[in-house]
Amino acid sequence: MAKSATKKSEQSGKPQAFQAEVGKLLHMMVHSVYSDRDVFLRELISNASDALDKLRYEAIANPDLLENDAKLEITLKPDKATKILTISDGGIGMSADELSDNLGTIAKSGTQAFVEKIKDAPSLIGQFGVGFYAAFMVASKVEVFSRKAGSADGHVWTSDGEGTFTVASASDLSRGTKIVLHLRDDAGDYLEDWKLEEVVRSYSDHIAHPIMLQGEDEPRQINSASAIWMRSKNEVTAEQHKEFFGILSHSPDAPALTIHYRAEGRQEYNVLLYVPGERPFDLYDPERRGKQKLYVKRVFIADDAALLPPYLRFVRGVIDSADMPLNLSREMLQNNPDVAVIRKAVTNRVLSELKKCAETEPETFKKIWAVFGPVIKEGLYEDYERRDLLFEVARLNTTTRESITLKDYIAGLKENQTAIYYLTAEDANKAKSSPQLEGYKARDVEVLLLTDPVDSFWVRTALGFEGKPFKSVAQGTADLDLIKAKDEPENKADEPAALNLVSAFKNVLGDRVFDVRISKRLTDSAVCLVNDGQMDRTLEKLLSRQADSGVAVSAPVLEINAGHDLIKALAKLAEKKGASSVDDAAHLLLDQAFMLEGEVVAEPNDFAKRLAKIMITAFG
Repeated sequence: MAKSATKKSEQSGKPQAFQAEVGKLLHMMVHSVYSDRDVFLRELISNASDALDKLRYEAIANPDLLENDAKLEITLKPDKATKILTISDGGIGMSADELSDNLGTIAKSGTQAFVEKIKDAPSLIGQFGVGFYAAFMVASKVEVFSRKAGSADGHVWTSDGEGTFTVASASDLSRGTKIVLHLRDDAGDYLEDWKLEEVVRSYSDHIAHPIMLQGEDEPRQINSASAIWMRSKNEVTAEQHKEFFGILSHSPDAPALTIHYRAEGRQEYNVLLYVPGERPFDLYDPERRGKQKLYVKRVFIADDAALLPPYLRFVRGVIDSADMPLNLSREMLQNNPDVAVIRKAVTNRVLSELKKCAETEPETFKKIWAVFGPVIKEGLYEDYERRDLLFEVARLNTTTRESITLKDYIAGLKENQTAIYYLTAEDANKAKSSPQLEGYKARDVEVLLLTDPVDSFWVRTALGFEGKPFKSVAQGTADLDLIKAKDEPENKADEPAALNLVSAFKNVLGDRVFDVRISKRLTDSAVCLVNDGQMDRTLEKLLSRQADSGVAVSAPVLEINAGHDLIKALAKLAEKKGASSVDDAAHLLLDQAFMLEGEVVAEPNDFAKRLAKIMITAFG
């Protein structure tokens, strides 16, 4: 037993090859790697494009490889009678050994070997060697006829995708490769011209080589073979941009802003992005997906590659990479540092272009911000890295000015002003008429009016700007003592009487309020509501409407204006007839404060009865 155990231990230390059932592996490739059967055609066209590029490159040094036929194109030929779809090219072709190696070994890519062999090779698509096997999603049998450029010998590779293949000699072959797909019964739509054109337009329209469809008549080209984003910025007209933007967005209008450039260096990629002038219908889709199309060497890969953050999801366009790392099916970006660098660079460029537009074309940017400002401000909440840049882009309204930057606000600070004051509200009218602003207006202190839902979130997480913290005018006590008012109020408050009224209000209002206190922020109104908690009332109301938030609207603080004629009259009444004499007035004033914030009175019947009672007393 000891000897046996020793022998087994020695064997376990020897390197051994992994074993795999090729048929099962092919089955997994066909049924698991790709989510859309259309991509088989994209993959085969991409391989054909690679073969043409290889020939064009090698023919520079050896023109005889062209064999007096310089035509470099891809041809699709459907045959409904035999249920066969043929994809052919006049490219570099493959020898018998290459057919066996490249097609008989999963994930061994001739393109990869070519790139390793010739480091300055042209930009090629197929880097993984698995795209070819997508053909078995639609074909029960695949034949690959190929003759290598410069060779007289042709060969055919044949397989049913069940784990075996054959390679045999074939005669009378043209230069290049011809793939013959014997389609399955459920793949008959790939014999229809309309289907082939649809797939080519979706995935391969911008392949540099012509893609010809061979029907009963003469072959016709079905791809544009032109990528506008690959051209120099100076070569593209405004009308051409409008046309391409229309294709991307289905909008007849011209884009408000065009961003077109080529990045070079560690990563090389072309960028053509558009900011629409009108709001897309799906701007507030809960999934917040971007609409930038990802291409790799002019081959469409995905339209939801998330190369821009969700708050820039309205930007339409194309990013075409020369070496974007992809997973095997090319349908999802790998999460690696190179991709992160591209994401960061493109995002920063878009924000810089928006900033530049704001500075050089303010009227154009004003329209952009009016449509997309609420979405861009989502970045202030979730993109800490670029918050300072977003602050430079953001345009905000205040009690005295419209569409200013935070730098503009800081430049207008009053003497002894230590904070950036803001008020959140559910719409602009409520914000402008809010009684909480009165003390600030009396001192000429500018207040940001934040009326988009996202404002209530980002302003809480922002530490401040240029050393000044953000402070809500409707939260906590007002710190206005150090800032002089323009005019002293004519009506002086009777502090002791007002304090007695505060005590009376607290007793009668009970848990309807968190507290009652004399206000330093009111000058004209009798009362207002504020919060002393961590959230202001606007945020509490927003969160309370979400079923799973666990947030309820808390009892507010009722502030009273001790110098207001009504408050002074009620204070005298309470002093003369007792605290209970102002019970109804306390409830009515609280309801009035709620109404000033646009809220519904909690108990309409009680409100109506109290109001009628006071009116009878006054007019009866």
